[in-house]
Amino acid sequence: MADSGELFIETAADEGGDISMVSEEVAVEINPASQALESGADSTENGLPFQDDAMDEVPARATYIDYLKSPAVGLLVGQGDEQGLLTAHQALLTKSPWFKEQCERFGDDIRERSITLVDEDLDAVGCFLEFLYTGDYFPRKIVGTRDLERDPQEPLVDESGDQLLKHARVYTLADTLGLPALKSLASSKIHCVNSTAKGEIAYARYVYAHTKKDDNAIRAPVAYFWATRSHTLRSEAEDEFRQMCLEFPQFGYDVLTRVLDDKLKREKQDKLNPTPGSSRKRARGI
Repeated sequence: MADSGELFIETAADEGGDISMVSEEVAVEINPASQALESGADSTENGLPFQDDAMDEVPARATYIDYLKSPAVGLLVGQGDEQGLLTAHQALLTKSPWFKEQCERFGDDIRERSITLVDEDLDAVGCFLEFLYTGDYFPRKIVGTRDLERDPQEPLVDESGDQLLKHARVYTLADTLGLPALKSLASSKIHCVNSTAKGEIAYARYVYAHTKKDDNAIRAPVAYFWATRSHTLRSEAEDEFRQMCLEFPQFGYDVLTRVLDDKLKREKQDKLNPTPGSSRKRARGI
């Protein structure tokens, strides 16, 4: 049977006929030439067909030095007194689909490369660059908590909404640049900020002015926050809350929808688990 190239295994049995051990002796005979023909290989080496080198190719890993060797790109960010000129390495910038498209316009012979971002916030772009180089941006989340690193230049309670707006601007910038990881990071930091009613209104106004209607990742928590706390927060910022509802009817609708949804859920729970003696009759008309 060896001539046919088949494989056979011999086993040893004890006196009772039961198999007590399996011999590891395996007779295998392979005709390298016939196998090479079947596999389509033209030649063999050491009895085995040559393998295509292309199949063994592994993509080269980009090192940090590779990023730093790439051309520097100037970024003119903001307008007026808030304008600033930043620089970053092109290989890192192109991790963003938006920047990749912009950098593809540069010719190989161009030495001075620049991109204008006059409509973007300077601090938000700075956070974006910090994220590219380090994987995070200040203030970082404290591991195992819902707190952020303490910024000595910021108050413990965000009364103005500036701390919320910082992360909201990073969120919208990341959306524009096509960086979902940065969006997720900014969103997680928003929920770590201790703010007031007026600060929350300032944040809500920015969200509804700069995000898409179907962006529930950031809009839904805003509406839910006001739906569950409006009875206490409205007294602290009633004028601002009213103005917000008039300025952004979608905000008012989203809040009202969640208030009614919660009311409906409670009514269903009451029907499923009625409390004895808690039913009320509707007041009769006079």
